Amino acid sequence: MDPNSICRKTKRLAGKQAELCQLEPEIVQEVAKGTKLGVRECQYQFRFRRWNCTSHSKYFGKILQQDIRETAFVYAITAAGVSHAITQACSMGELLQCGCELTRSRAPPSPTAGPGTEGTAWEWGGCGDDVQFGYEKSQQFMDAKSKKGKNDIRALIDLHNNEAGRLAVRSYMRTECKCHGLSGSCTLRTCWRKMPHFREVGDRLLERFNGAFKVMGGNDGKTLIPVGDNIKPPDKQDLIYSADSPDFCSANRKTGSLGTRGRVCNSTAMDTSGCDLLCCGRGHRDETVVLEENCLCRFHWCCVVQCRKCSVRQELSLCV
Repeated sequence: MDPNSICRKTKRLAGKQAELCQLEPEIVQEVAKGTKLGVRECQYQFRFRRWNCTSHSKYFGKILQQDIRETAFVYAITAAGVSHAITQACSMGELLQCGCELTRSRAPPSPTAGPGTEGTAWEWGGCGDDVQFGYEKSQQFMDAKSKKGKNDIRALIDLHNNEAGRLAVRSYMRTECKCHGLSGSCTLRTCWRKMPHFREVGDRLLERFNGAFKVMGGNDGKTLIPVGDNIKPPDKQDLIYSADSPDFCSANRKTGSLGTRGRVCNSTAMDTSGCDLLCCGRGHRDETVVLEENCLCRFHWCCVVQCRKCSVRQELSLCV
């Protein structure tokens, strides 16, 4: 995920990736940031699951070599992270190739209900996010290594999940507006389009993960068919996979599982964070730990906050 190490491997990269490294290294830097953003969000979304999106390279790499639901989420969230990071860099003026979104040809925004907005003039302005630029650069870099080769079905699945991730950003742009006028009036309203917050992207992709489609390759080697009777074909925003996931209960280097032994669980919860599910029925033990945290903080003019260290006892439930 380090841009320098990515480009040092240029000989092994696909054509479009090597081209970006040579001609637009600053874009590759945002690719690295976006990938890290995606992995952090993956770890947040899976923090209470048996597989918690560990970034340990030996285990993470094994996950990416499989075609399971977890891999689908990783591909989608990292493609979304790259699209988000590049678009954000455009809006912040950090890239010469792009800037704010061009809005001259777009229809004016629809008025939203609210006090004092009747009869208000509307126009596009501000700095809208150029999400299309981020989408295209993410597509150029992330899809290059998944172009059809020896395993066409796996490539089709990876490309589909990459696209689902990018669409989780591009398809959910929101409109923000600001009023202008004397004495707080709203005689003119300037509006622009912004990307969804990345946490929203992660939440949306987790929903797609929970409802992911299992597929198999068609006879022509170019199509994917949902497995099961009377199942509708997945749309572009659905996540897809072709192999069942391991249970991730025990450590297994071949599958990329670290196991759940020693993981903190919730002894009263009935969901995936509960000790029954997270510990795979092995049980749990309660342990008291002493943590240090800031307390009795005071603000001193100007401008320092001074805190004391307090010891806090905390009861934890750990999988055995």
